[in-house]
Amino acid sequence: MPRFFTGDELGSIKSVSYDANAPSETKIHLKTVYDGTATGRTRGIQRLALSKDDSTLIASAHADGSVRLASLTDGDQLLHLHDWKETRIKPDQTFVGLAASRDAIFSCTSNGALRLATLSDAETPPACKLAALPSRLTEWRVGHDQATFAYGGDEVELSVWNTDRAFNPGPSPESAASVLNTKKRKRVNDALFPGEIWRAKNVPNDYLGLRQPVHNTCLTYVSPSNSASQQHLLVGTRFGDVRRYDTRAGRRPVCDFNGIGKVGGLRTIERGLAEHEAFVSDQGSNLFALDLRSGGITYSYKGISGAVSSVSPAPAFLASVALDRYARIHSTIPPPAAAGGQQIAKGTVIEKVYMTAVPTVVVWDQQNAISSDVDGEDDDEDVWEKMKDACESDED
Repeated sequence: MPRFFTGDELGSIKSVSYDANAPSETKIHLKTVYDGTATGRTRGIQRLALSKDDSTLIASAHADGSVRLASLTDGDQLLHLHDWKETRIKPDQTFVGLAASRDAIFSCTSNGALRLATLSDAETPPACKLAALPSRLTEWRVGHDQATFAYGGDEVELSVWNTDRAFNPGPSPESAASVLNTKKRKRVNDALFPGEIWRAKNVPNDYLGLRQPVHNTCLTYVSPSNSASQQHLLVGTRFGDVRRYDTRAGRRPVCDFNGIGKVGGLRTIERGLAEHEAFVSDQGSNLFALDLRSGGITYSYKGISGAVSSVSPAPAFLASVALDRYARIHSTIPPPAAAGGQQIAKGTVIEKVYMTAVPTVVVWDQQNAISSDVDGEDDDEDVWEKMKDACESDED
């Protein structure tokens, strides 16, 4: 039974669970785990992050510049642990990224205020490190092992950084060499910041020879990588394009899928759990499943009447929240085995539940992933036991 957590414009956090075996009227269950309506929109939730280990930690970034960390109890209520304020954020700026692990919380704002809060125990306040990134950011993401992070924005190209070096900057050989040669203006503009590993280059000029504006609206890592210099990322633009980058293959996108977003450019992008799968939404009411090999839309979800503001994939399911105040549970179908093949089965909206306030973000609780890993270990042990029994039978 997959479970998701949502944050809304009034600062509340709710859990949405789906049970396919329950009666039709009780398949989806909505429960408030934290009521933030007393503070109203001043503490609306802009970002939500979850860490699943011995306990479930939920971090939330709010409109007033505060970050709150809580632990989920056995009774599905949030136990407050810590909170702190991002002092560098201004009233017209927002959080564009939030990530949580067992001992660290990352947050980033649209004006480039990056913060790392390191946790020790429930009694000791987090120790914070600060870093400064370019402004006008629209999204910030951290890699699966937190060794790297990436960002993009309005006239800000996609960039990948080393996390440790970002908070402990040292002299960059590439930057120093470029700055020394001030006559070569182009080299100065392309110089990497201390801690920056790679930066994308703008796509070629259009058919009139004019420079194309850089309007990155969303991004995500495509697959985990153990090498900081080897990353695959997806970027959505205000023009409705999806661009795929391989940091080993150069600075320009290896694939540029044009016209994916139908209305007002792309709003969200998230990689799926199946190979070659991604989910994208635009500023209208469209939510698509995308085949990353061909850039084709394998199917779209029907019956959505508001812009989808956030999606979160889980095994065989996808959760979304939209401006029409609904949280939806979707089925997902992997892309065809061959690139460009016909997609016979398609994902659909299975259930939806009305939220009293506009939901802004949704995250999966990762429970099934842990169960699957445990089951996989048990299956491996069973295989070895059977092999051992077969060997003993042969000896007899």
